[in-house]
Amino acid sequence: MSSLRLFLLALVVLLLPVAGGAIGFRLGTDWSASSSAGDGAQGGDFGLLREIYDTLRANYVDPDKIDPELLRSGAIDGLLQALGDPHTIYIDPQSYSLGVDVISGTFEGIGARVEQDPITRAIVIVTPFRGSPAERAGIQPGDVILAVNGERTEGWTLTQAVQRIRGPRGSQVTLTLQRRDGTVREITLTRDTVVVPTVVTQPVTDDSGATLQELAYVELQQFTEQTPSDLARILREVKQSGARGLILDLRRNPGGSLEATIRVADLFLDSGTILTEVERGGRQRQVRAQPGGDATDLPMVVLVGPGSASGAEVLAAALKENQRAVLIGEKTFGKGTVNQIHELSNGGALFVTVGRWLTPNGELIEGVGIEPDVPVPGMTEQLAQGHDPALPLAVQHLRQALALAR
Repeated sequence: MSSLRLFLLALVVLLLPVAGGAIGFRLGTDWSASSSAGDGAQGGDFGLLREIYDTLRANYVDPDKIDPELLRSGAIDGLLQALGDPHTIYIDPQSYSLGVDVISGTFEGIGARVEQDPITRAIVIVTPFRGSPAERAGIQPGDVILAVNGERTEGWTLTQAVQRIRGPRGSQVTLTLQRRDGTVREITLTRDTVVVPTVVTQPVTDDSGATLQELAYVELQQFTEQTPSDLARILREVKQSGARGLILDLRRNPGGSLEATIRVADLFLDSGTILTEVERGGRQRQVRAQPGGDATDLPMVVLVGPGSASGAEVLAAALKENQRAVLIGEKTFGKGTVNQIHELSNGGALFVTVGRWLTPNGELIEGVGIEPDVPVPGMTEQLAQGHDPALPLAVQHLRQALALAR
């Protein structure tokens, strides 16, 4: 994966406004935002925008308000909002020039991932990252950001929201949040350096605190170039340790690289469809699993929730619909688009939705999400309080499955 693709992948962590952590970024060709008045009416006369601007500049009662940059930004936002697609986004040059340390995988901010609801247009938290200021402050997946530093977010684009929330380490930002139960709270966070996570493991214990050697727990927090090889190594260690069952936790995984998602799915699947891509014009392309994975015979349970988005939903659906794993938790976020990046002549960029992902059974992910096999109502709220109601259910299910297999 090129440094540009890794850069784009890292933008999903409230640094730049890449909506929903779209998997499968592709680099498109340059596109000029300029338009002449002589474009003609055929196919849409964008020269009309220049005509309106010239008329305003010559006649508007408050000439000081005729700011070319402000009006151009407003025109771009209006053009994209007319599509009704929160994943097609304009990134201004200043924002696009910012990035992350692609060597250490770090950035400065609050450490949360945001999305714009395609229906209400509300700015919504997808997931906070482990150890981030957002997680320490108790921010939860599904929280709606009503205001930033006292300024209401109603009518904002995702770009505007991210520009106001992000900031350097040590600076503060106050968010007004509405929980899924309707309660509203105000939180002041101190921004910090956030490490972009990938694979995390921990012992599995029973009610008495004793370690269950026959079970392994692995959390995938992001799909990066390194994730498949890191996971493959951990899976080999898991099998060598004698573990006979796996709990795969995707509850805080906002997605990432499509290539990494497919390679991870291949670790668990010997055959079957991983996903179907619906391209422009309705063309479909199937991605099928390749044999030879490291853990195709390891019994497993997958934990999912509202913080599972994009690539995490693709993986969860592939494992569920190929009868490879049982899903436990809450419904996933519902982000299933692939976006292409076009670098613009002004130094900015345009992220364009160029396709959508379907589950192996042909079900739409976008705006729908993946339902778990075993629902755990209230799981997200309990996790924020330090209690995990889904993990004991996963342990119980795996122990029963292993007992039956003896």
